[in-house]
Amino acid sequence: MTTTVVLADDQALVRAGFRMILESEPGFEVVAEAADGLEAVAAVERHRPDVVLMDIRMPNLDGLEATCRLAAGDARVLILTTFSVDDYVYEALRAGASGFLLKDAPPEELIKAVRVVASGNALLSPAITRRVIEEFVRRGTTRTKPAPGLELLTGRELEVLRLMARGLSNAEIAAELVVSETTVKTHVGRVLMKLQLRDRVQAVVLAYECGLVQPGSA
Repeated sequence: MTTTVVLADDQALVRAGFRMILESEPGFEVVAEAADGLEAVAAVERHRPDVVLMDIRMPNLDGLEATCRLAAGDARVLILTTFSVDDYVYEALRAGASGFLLKDAPPEELIKAVRVVASGNALLSPAITRRVIEEFVRRGTTRTKPAPGLELLTGRELEVLRLMARGLSNAEIAAELVVSETTVKTHVGRVLMKLQLRDRVQAVVLAYECGLVQPGSA
């Protein structure tokens, strides 16, 4: 099965590099390129790709706003970031991004990241999680009331959510709780279903917003 991709970046050389890497790997097809957010939204509507590689800093319409416009659709957005200078990690997560990829990541990481996001999973590394936590600390962005559905979670599901919010993978959560990875996947699925969340990225944001996990507790 072919994974279709739209590349959105205002630098033609960056797009060409990503296209070369992706199309050198069996099972990937770049169906369109976009030089700004407006072109990206139009390309996604036209081609309905599995994954959008989206730069944040683009003219006319930036990647953040483009991600917001695409959040209601089926396309999953993988944000391209330089990390050290982009201040939009938090906003992009809330906008519906499924993960982040450093622009200087090696080719094998690009391939892995696109595969992860295309499979319906989220790409949220501990480093990105720490950046989200820092943003919450800076903004003081917490809710005064628990998130709807939080009371539906069992004690174990709350525990799993807390560990997800620390950036742990399913395998790491399984080791922490001394259970199988299959059991963890079941708990994660139930957490997302009960809280009506699309993926673990949204779960991490919600966990910090509602105060379930406090910055510095990881």
